[in-house]
Amino acid sequence: MLKIKSFVFSPIQENTYLLYNEFNQCAIIDPGCYFGAEKEELTQFIKDNNLTVIHLLNTHCHLDHVFGNKYVAEMYSLTPQIHKNEEQVLAFAPTSGLMYDLPFDNYTGQLLFLKESDVVTIGKDELLVIEAPGHSPGHICFYNKAQGFLIGGDVLFNRSIGRTDLPGGNYDELIKNIREKLLVLPNKTIVYSGHGETTTIGEEKVENPYLN
Repeated sequence: MLKIKSFVFSPIQENTYLLYNEFNQCAIIDPGCYFGAEKEELTQFIKDNNLTVIHLLNTHCHLDHVFGNKYVAEMYSLTPQIHKNEEQVLAFAPTSGLMYDLPFDNYTGQLLFLKESDVVTIGKDELLVIEAPGHSPGHICFYNKAQGFLIGGDVLFNRSIGRTDLPGGNYDELIKNIREKLLVLPNKTIVYSGHGETTTIGEEKVENPYLN
């Protein structure tokens, strides 16, 4: 059984998620900690709960989702797991940082690649990888069927969708993937988005103006 802890980090207000089980194993998804105090907040929570971090996962590699990759990778001796098509996005992230006046020290080491239908395990709990590009070229989501939740990154938001005007974005592809990959999940599925509040698949089917 997974518990989910969320943090809102950086001036871009990105949602970082920490998933952990009853055996104190955990995964960090999209570490967006930018300031020193944010990095300390993340590690203090891990320390206070006696957690062992076993995975560093990225839904995609836009700058606000990877601000903390280097810090987390080095702190917990982890290799980031991303989709292959996000490799160039990760490499470009520091340039984006300068454009937004948010310079940062980027992760540049080894990478592990995830693809459609891969399963990431946290003890007995499973996260199914769903490929859903459109916001970025290799965007993936992590679905836990047993507990009915999706870590969705910047694909689907509460009454909105991910922007597609960034390099590698494609509006038609994003809409297609939302309809064919996400809206087919049970209506009660809770969506933990990369920004803003949670929502459910059922709510977005009815209320999302981009999908009606």
